[in-house]
Amino acid sequence: MTIAVRSFAKINLGLYIGAPRADGFHDLRTVYQTIALHDVIRVGVSRGKGIEIVCKCDDPRVPLDSSNTCYRIAALVMKELGASGKVTIEIEKRLPVQGGMGAASSNAVATMSALERALGLHSRSAGAGRRSQLRLYTDAQRLRIAAQVGSDLPLFVIGGTVLGVGRGEEVYPLPDLPSIPMVIVTPEIGVSTPRAFADWDALVQKDELTHSSSSDRLFEVGCALSAWLAESSRNTGAPAKVGSRAGSLLSDLVRTGIENDFERVVFPQSPELRDIKRALERAGAGYASLSGSGSTLYGLFRSAAEAVAAAGRLRKQGLKAVATRTLTRRGYGSQLLVGRR
Repeated sequence: MTIAVRSFAKINLGLYIGAPRADGFHDLRTVYQTIALHDVIRVGVSRGKGIEIVCKCDDPRVPLDSSNTCYRIAALVMKELGASGKVTIEIEKRLPVQGGMGAASSNAVATMSALERALGLHSRSAGAGRRSQLRLYTDAQRLRIAAQVGSDLPLFVIGGTVLGVGRGEEVYPLPDLPSIPMVIVTPEIGVSTPRAFADWDALVQKDELTHSSSSDRLFEVGCALSAWLAESSRNTGAPAKVGSRAGSLLSDLVRTGIENDFERVVFPQSPELRDIKRALERAGAGYASLSGSGSTLYGLFRSAAEAVAAAGRLRKQGLKAVATRTLTRRGYGSQLLVGRR
């Protein structure tokens, strides 16, 4: 019995880096936003034991062993539920690897969702009653398991517009922003997140980039994010056309000065990424940014027609660009399941 689910990507609407913590991570402030681009994850449970990873791609950066996030979360779910059987996980890659869109993290949470359903079907086919179906019953369980695997995973348990704090694993659902047209550009180069954090620390030490303490800085940017979100909430409640509503949100985003700290260290190392951001702005994006530590960049647009036209112009410049939309929490949940066989 195989369950297929969509594994949606995310972008970061602003990302701010605080001081290194005792555990080696950094304190962060960011607003995660799920988007409609996705991989597909297929999970089956059969007689036997063990976990097998199959990837429909030839990228060596996708591990097929126990280091894969899908493998790790499947092992935790099976242990949590006391379940038995052989788990087969097939990853159909459409999202970039090391692209800053949370693909590996999303794949893992999608695996958890699919595995719950597959175990339920497996238990019924084996003659178990309804009460014996193997499922995780609360989002608290799902969030706890997700956080054990990685910092970005919990946001994909919630979907939509999500505040991330701590090392990013503390997530709080925010009032959903409306679906906004956008263009995603996925360069061929990858960016190492650990290297980007190390470069940030070196920059802070060299240039004394923060004039106040890191905790004060995160408080200040938290206020900036709150100001933008409060303004956005007022705008989304107005009975305005989608285009004008999106335009107002973008204006507020730019005026508040929301930015991604990683751009300060990633762009000097890979100046072609800075050029792509400028190309998005020239193509009409009301707001453009690196997503996470990169290398993916995105631009937000006032209308779907503008996004489609911009993607076409960027492709003519040799860039891998695609028009899509942000995905609300309701859309995230309703579009998760592809089917079963």
